[in-house]
Amino acid sequence: MLTDKPAPRPFFILYLDGPEYVEELRRLTSWVEGLLLPVYGGEVTSGAPWCPRWWEHPEAIAYLHGLWLAWQERTSPSAAPSDPALWHQNHLWPTMTALRDPNGPFAGCKPGGHRPKERPWVERDD
Repeated sequence: MLTDKPAPRPFFILYLDGPEYVEELRRLTSWVEGLLLPVYGGEVTSGAPWCPRWWEHPEAIAYLHGLWLAWQERTSPSAAPSDPALWHQNHLWPTMTALRDPNGPFAGCKPGGHRPKERPWVERDD
């Protein structure tokens, strides 16, 4: 039996737009600011930067959304007892290490200061 249902879209924040994107970013922000940073944020230093306007860094949004999706999966009622440990090992620390690397997306940002990043220039040969 054929249906006219559209193919499901991948549920990743970078594939969303308009109100769907805004709502998902709101939900992500709630998790980042309500759980992730208070528990795992650690001290902000030049060796472990964090941007107070992290949502203005698309790379950070992508990393954090993936981390949050994994959190939901690994802490759901159907998760195995060892899933939270796997989340820490396989998701949390690699993500936080990449985000907070001195040369990562928050390089140059500091408490009270956001520094927009220039993206690589792509020249087209038309």
